[in-house]
Amino acid sequence: MEQRRLGRTDINVSALCLGTMTYGEQNSEAEGHAQMDYALDRGINFFDAAELYPIPPKKETQGRTERIIGNWFKKSGNRDKVVMATKVVGRSEMNWFRKNGEKSKLTREQIEQAVDRSLTNLQTDYIDLYQIHWPDRNQAGFGSMPTRWKDAIPAEDENSIQSTLEVMSDLVKSGKVRHIGLSNESAWGTMRYLAASDVFDLPRVVSIQNAYSFVNRTFETGIAEIARREDVGLLAYSSLAQGYLTGKYRNGALPAGARKTLFNRMQRYEHPRTLQAVDAYHALASEAGLDPSQLAIAFAKSRSFMTSVIIGATRMDQLETDIGAADLVLSDDILEKIDEIHQEFGNPAP
Repeated sequence: MEQRRLGRTDINVSALCLGTMTYGEQNSEAEGHAQMDYALDRGINFFDAAELYPIPPKKETQGRTERIIGNWFKKSGNRDKVVMATKVVGRSEMNWFRKNGEKSKLTREQIEQAVDRSLTNLQTDYIDLYQIHWPDRNQAGFGSMPTRWKDAIPAEDENSIQSTLEVMSDLVKSGKVRHIGLSNESAWGTMRYLAASDVFDLPRVVSIQNAYSFVNRTFETGIAEIARREDVGLLAYSSLAQGYLTGKYRNGALPAGARKTLFNRMQRYEHPRTLQAVDAYHALASEAGLDPSQLAIAFAKSRSFMTSVIIGATRMDQLETDIGAADLVLSDDILEKIDEIHQEFGNPAP
């Protein structure tokens, strides 16, 4: 498995990262443990979680994912073999994350509560990469890169980027966190974090975890240059468009046990233009004799601004297929055809 440098740190992470957000909902603890065993055996040393997980977020299940990982660390003794990433939630109406029932936001008290609970859940005394799941400020759209601007009214008690970074700095100094990263962040927000680091001598963000796939390449238009020039590499989530690019939902199919079938989410992928794009990429995979999932993952992995592509699965055969993309190198001809499809359909599911 190819290893890539995480930001400007001395940490190398696998080009594929194991996503875990199904553990505790769609996947049992035993299944999660089997996936981690398999991923580690195949050369993946990078796992990603969040205090929010599993998905969909619910008070009854929150924290299960981290606890499942923590039990695996304890049972396997493999903590030192894994670069562990997790996240603190940003501002939201959800009020079940904190002891006092307060709605989530990035105050010092809330961040400190979050990291201490994640450490307990994960049964570890340090987190390699602690990420801000989404900003404290109100945004035009979740995921940070909408294709249309919508004014967002600032919260009266908005916590500044500098204040958030100051809390993170203290966590790094304490040894609880090694490095910090962003998620669902914009170009403006990313640069403000970098500027605050420079001006106030605070820790530098080393990565950004945003959506990136055939049907959402908006990262390229606003943040890719930052990722390249500032060494804040992308950790891509939803590279399979939450399963749509696998082809399993084509023609209205609803496979048993699939996320769409269980939870009726992911409506962003159901626009006719998006479905047409999915069909076009699926046809390209068929023409090239490639698995459509591996085509999508290999494309994301090939981007110069990519540190690691996060993969997730509910079945072991899906995970095996996804990891099989690790050694796939796409030809210039296929890359050109991908760009031709993108030119026609653009970003229909940002």
